[in-house]
Amino acid sequence: MWSVVSSGELPGGERFEWFADTIAREVMPTRLTMLGGERPAGFTAEAALLDLGELQVSKVAYSPLRSQRTPALIRRGDPEQYQLGLVTKGAMTLVQNGNSCEAEAGDLVFWDTSRPSDARYVSDGDPGQLVILQLPRDLLPLRADRLDRLLARRMPGGSGLGAILADFLRSLVAHGGACTPDELSRIGATAIDLAAACLAQNTDAGKQLPAEVRARALLRRIHVFIEYNLGDPDLTPVAVAAHHNLSVRTLHQLFRGDGETVQTRIRRRRLERCRADLERPELLTHPVHAIAARWGFSGPAVFSRSFREAYGVSPTEFRAWTLGSRSGRAPSVKESCAGRTAR
Repeated sequence: MWSVVSSGELPGGERFEWFADTIAREVMPTRLTMLGGERPAGFTAEAALLDLGELQVSKVAYSPLRSQRTPALIRRGDPEQYQLGLVTKGAMTLVQNGNSCEAEAGDLVFWDTSRPSDARYVSDGDPGQLVILQLPRDLLPLRADRLDRLLARRMPGGSGLGAILADFLRSLVAHGGACTPDELSRIGATAIDLAAACLAQNTDAGKQLPAEVRARALLRRIHVFIEYNLGDPDLTPVAVAAHHNLSVRTLHQLFRGDGETVQTRIRRRRLERCRADLERPELLTHPVHAIAARWGFSGPAVFSRSFREAYGVSPTEFRAWTLGSRSGRAPSVKESCAGRTAR
């Protein structure tokens, strides 16, 4: 599903001109120059775009360069977007709206395509890399004057909502290409909620967000917390609520729209992780009870009963069927597994 363009198949002397032309034509008019004023034959660049419905996400890898948006270039063409970038390799500096910042790998940076800007992208050795959420201006439920305060400001991606958004973008890059258009559209809605919540937090403007958006963003944070703590046997609704400074009643109310309770989600995701491990040939020497313990089940009996209720077979039978199907000797339990999903 990624649309990819790369300089790799071009002669060295043509790569930079090709990349500059591609960005100007497909993204927006921008003045690109190699840092140092040279255009070495070793220049490399690759850009990929994934459509998320109302917005897009792009990933770019590049040799060191400078990118400038002048008033004349903005008049020539402007996608009228806010763009939120995650630096994944190398570093960048950005000047816009009287602000300037330096960002390294793991940092988030925010800019406006409708305002003049000057950005430099640097790296040591390997090409720098950047993941960019391209957000039409009317999608963010925040006042423009508040967003202006964030232009060319570094936002740490190592804690809080910044970390959740950064992990979301990395996961999207890794797995988004395997999603259907409908799934990508739903992912796009999630991306808008997370981006809005992260930006609001950095402007101390959380109360500006509609209650529904704040609730969705909180629910996303809770889902991420559950994912990271599935292996903890003490992960319960009480523990989840306490970590997020919520009452258990409020937590259950948040989950009403999900169609499953907090405990049901925890059990379902644990079972799905266990099932995935049971399918892995390299984990064949790991006993079933060890896999169950790894994902937070309190004991073999509880795990076996839950697995059978969800998939119609025992964990041992499922593992035997999986290995047998790979060798062409699938046991008869195959039929009882087919089409079943965890409850």
